[in-house]
Amino acid sequence: MKCFELQGPDGVEGLKLVNRPVPQAGPGQVLVRIKAATLNYRDLLTIKGGYGSRQKFPLIPVSDGAGLVEAVGPDVKAFAPGDRVVGSFFETWIGGEPSAAKMQGALGGAVDGVLAEYRVFSSQALVRTPDHLSDLEAAALPCAGLTAWSATVKLGGVRAGQTVLTQGTGGVSIFALQFAKMCGARVIATSSNEAKLERLKSLGADVTINYRTAPDWGKKARDLTGQGVDLVVEVGGVGSLDESIRAIRIGGTIAFIGVLAGPPPAELRLPLMVMQQQRLQGVTVGSVEDLQAMCDAIAINRMRPVIDKTFPFDQVPEAFRHMASGAHFGKVAIAVE
Repeated sequence: MKCFELQGPDGVEGLKLVNRPVPQAGPGQVLVRIKAATLNYRDLLTIKGGYGSRQKFPLIPVSDGAGLVEAVGPDVKAFAPGDRVVGSFFETWIGGEPSAAKMQGALGGAVDGVLAEYRVFSSQALVRTPDHLSDLEAAALPCAGLTAWSATVKLGGVRAGQTVLTQGTGGVSIFALQFAKMCGARVIATSSNEAKLERLKSLGADVTINYRTAPDWGKKARDLTGQGVDLVVEVGGVGSLDESIRAIRIGGTIAFIGVLAGPPPAELRLPLMVMQQQRLQGVTVGSVEDLQAMCDAIAINRMRPVIDKTFPFDQVPEAFRHMASGAHFGKVAIAVE
């Protein structure tokens, strides 16, 4: 089979298209023919060697993929050849609270990912693809989709009538907008690009803020709501945390996910967070049970992930460069077959 190996922490230059034997499904396992994959910011960090000391080379990168069941192990009853499936980001986190043991098998980091024509999964780590989604759309779900679901629904507890603030136009942020609207919430969306802000409105954003022309966007969001927003989906990290603290209402939540905005300002408003009893909630994807719950909600609501651009398998380096440019709106996809 063809696959891309990351042969060292050299960025895109470290990616090499190679041939490996097609793996075989053993007991409790399922062989999946990968049809599509999508990229996350985490994948950019991974190819630069910046995603933890457990990373070993050569490594098949990328966590998010979807495809068709090719074969099943002798004791597998839940799936059959031809079933359309999505693989979980954490193969060993089936359900319940997270733990070190459950989170040690992250695809495309600690273990080989999905940038290959075939991959063997534990049967417990797969869910069925919602019928209305293409494989390319389904490949957006395991990391970006589930992270946004955990931030807004599972951990964020968003309810109808609340206000959610999303940052930017990457995969997690757009999913968060879609899930917040699914829950009946009002959404304030930010971006530095006016054209992208218009596209966010077309997806349901009630209010948009250009954070380049309004660097005090947190204060502006608070003023717009009168008391502050209920939830900020914080993908910028410490670099934008200060404004998120300004935006949140008393008792509100910041779902802390990303590291996109760089270093923190000289001083953070941490005393304000204490005085207003705000909650800083770390979010790291979710379990297989969470993935199933999200897929069920997506199927019922006929929601579709936003795909920015699709690259053929032999143009994987170009896909990484496109994502690194920041020009994308939604998910950057790769058609494996």
